[in-house]
Amino acid sequence: MDILYLVDRLEEVVKGSRQVPFSRVRLVDESRIWPLLDQMRISIPDEVRRAERIIREKDRTIAQAHEEAERIVSLARSEAAQLTAEHVIAQAAEERAAATRKQAEREIEAIRSEADDYAFDVLCNLEQELKRALTVIENGIRTIQADRGTGGNRPSIEEEHEDDGGEKP
Repeated sequence: MDILYLVDRLEEVVKGSRQVPFSRVRLVDESRIWPLLDQMRISIPDEVRRAERIIREKDRTIAQAHEEAERIVSLARSEAAQLTAEHVIAQAAEERAAATRKQAEREIEAIRSEADDYAFDVLCNLEQELKRALTVIENGIRTIQADRGTGGNRPSIEEEHEDDGGEKP
């Protein structure tokens, strides 16, 4: 399930909940929030797998470019060896092989750069979406905790992070 869809549903639940008069506090029905949070926990690994698939595709594209470059270089060497009979022809072949190799290297670099840029953009977008989802979730938890008062059944976000070694996700 799409994480953004789940975030939108969570937002609808929060917006659709009753507001305490003269305050910004809302009373949220836990039975509607917890299933959405569970679905988010399931959906996030799917997003990560999608990003990993994109990285694998980038690596495969780079490998294909290397193979093509090797094929081009091999062809150029083969042509150069055939043309070594005459000095002028051999010299021209060497220059052509060098130009072909440089062209292949430029193409490899361009493909690698485009693949890296694409993977970087996808991962940055995924990171932003995950941070946005985490912020929404944390705000929802804080709101629920505020509604319950300080003696709620679940530990606060800070207490959970202290139990995990003090690091926030």
